Amino acid sequence: MYILVTYDVDTTDKSGQRRLRRVAKACLDYGQRVQNSVFECELTEAQFCILKEHIRDIIDTDADSVRFYHLNRNENRRVEVLGMQTAYNVDQAIII
Repeated sequence: MYILVTYDVDTTDKSGQRRLRRVAKACLDYGQRVQNSVFECELTEAQFCILKEHIRDIIDTDADSVRFYHLNRNENRRVEVLGMQTAYNVDQAIII
């Protein structure tokens, strides 16, 4: 499944700044950062459940917000970018 993860973490105090870093790290484990608080992730159902629970454990649900957009896997993925391209193409091979 192809998931777009966006988040807004209240960083008015030190604990919020820590939560922000922890959410970003959790997302980096599963996807590619395309903007400061936006990640594109190619996940299995199990990976998605693990990521969601991990983020739920990190955030303050009274102050922070995380959104998961499920993009239709049956259509060709279409992304239009204005400006600098910051993501890789998840359909192409990656050589490490």
